[in-house]
Amino acid sequence: MESFDNDEASGLLDAVQPPCLSLYQPTHRRHPQNQQDAIRFRNLVKVLQSSLQQHYSAVETDELLAPFHALAEDTVFWHTTRDGLVVLGAKGLFRVYRLQRSVDELAIVSDSFHTKPLTRLVQSSQRYQILGLSRKSVQLFEGDRDTLDEVLLAAGVPRSLEDALGTELTEAQSNVGSYGGTGPGHGGMHHGQGGRADEVEKDDERYFREVDRAILEHHSKHSGLPLILATLPEHREMFHRVSHNSHLLEKGIDVSPSAISIDELRKRAWHVVEPFYTQRLRDQLEHFGSARAKGLGGESLETVAAAVATGRVATLLIDGDRVIPGHVDPETGRVILADHSRPDVDDVLDDLASLARRRGGKVFIVPGDQLPVETGIAAIYRY
Repeated sequence: MESFDNDEASGLLDAVQPPCLSLYQPTHRRHPQNQQDAIRFRNLVKVLQSSLQQHYSAVETDELLAPFHALAEDTVFWHTTRDGLVVLGAKGLFRVYRLQRSVDELAIVSDSFHTKPLTRLVQSSQRYQILGLSRKSVQLFEGDRDTLDEVLLAAGVPRSLEDALGTELTEAQSNVGSYGGTGPGHGGMHHGQGGRADEVEKDDERYFREVDRAILEHHSKHSGLPLILATLPEHREMFHRVSHNSHLLEKGIDVSPSAISIDELRKRAWHVVEPFYTQRLRDQLEHFGSARAKGLGGESLETVAAAVATGRVATLLIDGDRVIPGHVDPETGRVILADHSRPDVDDVLDDLASLARRRGGKVFIVPGDQLPVETGIAAIYRY
């Protein structure tokens, strides 16, 4: 399934021509609750169809909706949903994102994709990844406070020590008794002395370097999420010593994931990552307050929009609970407000978030009750 992190970073969603179709829907993981999901999806597609028919021909409408109709008939897909679904479509582009959080229903046709709810989920819902590491297996999980799922590893990530080192594995490994453990959570003991134990340690270090490089290249660089290491205590110190992954948190989980339930793994991970997110938000809000005092921060919608368009905004803080109907001229930053009742009008704050990212700025979606301004937007300027 597609990754919004990767699509956003590559600029894929910004390179399409309107009309842009955005569909959001809550879904369910299990039977019988998921039986109605495909029906609700078809109803939302009908909303898109009605909006398209107001401005486009029947041929153009059918072409844009064809992949939506195909997804509606994919019975395998509707048996593998999670908690939320986002589908974005335009001419030559169709992206499907399965989410670990529910979303409000929305079906909108506009001149750009409606991505603020999706951005909020992937940037500000306190997500994290867990690297589960033992000599016998490499696993990656992604979750938040309430949910945790295993992630399919990219092709370039080794699945085990043997997979990573292959024919370069030291011959001494075959003489190490109980290698990999005798049960869940056991790392095994080295029944060897001197040189043989040294060779085993060298293999471990080479293995950890390979895993670290691959996870950074294929996962962490794209997701930008904090990474928690879940492994036995004797492995954690070495992995941290060789790691070059700046997303790796210092505190980890000193147990192999195979030794505990996924729910217990989620609880332990949240205990590790919650202080990280609390401090990150506090730092951003303090940075804004300091910048505003120096004349390098703003909260006026029109002023901030103009600064976003010219690339002056380094960081944008947006109220995740607010919608301002309308759109933004990407060349001038002019804000054009619109009627709340029109179904084909996007969100000004959503447009500004997309434009700020294209101009190289960072965007944080903040709960409305924690943003210290009334306008729904706060900016830290570069100059």
